[in-house]
Amino acid sequence: MKFSVFLGAALLAAAPGLASAQESDVELAKKLANPVSDLVSLPFQFNYDCCYGPSDGERVTLNIQPVVPLHLTDDWNLIIRTIVPVISQSESAPGRGDQMGFGDTLQTFFFSPKTEGFVLGFGPAISYPTGTDGFSAHQWAAGPAGLVLKQQGHMTYGLLATQLWAVDTGQPQEVNATLLQPFFNYTFPNTTGVVVNFESTYDWTREQWTVPLNVGVTHMYKFGANQKVQAGVFGRYYLDSPDGGPDWGLRFVLTYLIPS
Repeated sequence: MKFSVFLGAALLAAAPGLASAQESDVELAKKLANPVSDLVSLPFQFNYDCCYGPSDGERVTLNIQPVVPLHLTDDWNLIIRTIVPVISQSESAPGRGDQMGFGDTLQTFFFSPKTEGFVLGFGPAISYPTGTDGFSAHQWAAGPAGLVLKQQGHMTYGLLATQLWAVDTGQPQEVNATLLQPFFNYTFPNTTGVVVNFESTYDWTREQWTVPLNVGVTHMYKFGANQKVQAGVFGRYYLDSPDGGPDWGLRFVLTYLIPS
C-alpha cells in the first residue's frame, strides 16, 4: 500500500515538464478515454479498498489490462480487452487470516465501426475461472457486452454494459451479474483529464448491488524519446455494497502506450 501511494504521488507530482503537451498527446489522451479506440495500450491499475468485514480488512488489487485492437476491414475494428486481477487481502474476520492470489480473468471482444463522434461497440464477454481459492467463482461465465459513447470537443461520455451468466452450473452460487459503467471524461489542452465513473454491479443470485463512485485526474507523460505513459489517481466511495463489503478506496493507474 505504501509503495502504491508513493508511486502514484511521485508520478503525478513530477510536473508536466516530463512531457510537452503537444497536439498529438491530446489526441492520444482522448483516445484513451474511448474504451474501443484503435490504440494498443497496457494499463496497470492499482486498487486499494477498505474496510472488509468486522476486522476492517484491506484489499489491494492489481488489474493487468492489455488492450489490443485488430483491424478487420476498412470499416470495422475488433477491440480485445483483458483484465487479469492479482489480489492481496488482509484479515477481514478473526481467524480468517491474510490471503493472496489471482482473480478470474475477464476478456471482452468489442466489434466497433470506425466512426468518430458517436461510437458503438458490441460483442461477447467471457470470464475464465483462473482465480485461486477465495477470489474465484470457480466457473466459466459468458454473455453480451455493449458500449455507446459520444466524443464532443473535450468531452467523452457514455455507458459500458456487460452481462455474465454461468456456463457450467456445478457450483452452488451460479454467476449471474450485470455490470453498468457510465463514465465521463473531460480532457484539457495540456492532456490533463478529469474522470468520473460508476462501476455498478448487480449480483442477481445474491440480489446485491455494489456501486463504487470513482473520481480522479489523469495526465500524459513522456519518457525518453518516444515512450508515453498516462498516469492517474482516483478516490472511490461505495454508495452501496454487500454486508461486510468495502466503504472506500483509492486507485492509481499507469497506462503504457504501445506503438502499433
